[in-house]
Amino acid sequence: MTDAWPTEIKLKKDKKCLSISFDDGTAYDFPAEFLRVTSPSAEVQGHHPSERKTIGGKKDVEIMKVEPVGNYAIRLFFTDLHDSGFFTWDYFKQSGEGFDRIWQTYLEELEEKGLSRE
Repeated sequence: MTDAWPTEIKLKKDKKCLSISFDDGTAYDFPAEFLRVTSPSAEVQGHHPSERKTIGGKKDVEIMKVEPVGNYAIRLFFTDLHDSGFFTWDYFKQSGEGFDRIWQTYLEELEEKGLSRE
């Protein structure tokens, strides 16, 4: 768990990128596709690591809306109508720090399963 607190959350005009800045000086840009395919929802993550799904076909997904959830998370509404799962500040901090590794793992899983980003 991190103590970092977001100072700015901004959905870019093209709705394909969410930028988050933290009070420790770090800032991250998250493509909508990345957020959709790594969603912390049970639909994607399952209730056990063995249930996690690899989601393909989300290259063109956009974020339609960002909604606060208490003071610890946001809920994202995507153009493919996915809107479950709370994206916590810890999720964003950890995903930002591990972005390259997480994204590469996702791309490898797509290839292994014969799936595409398209």
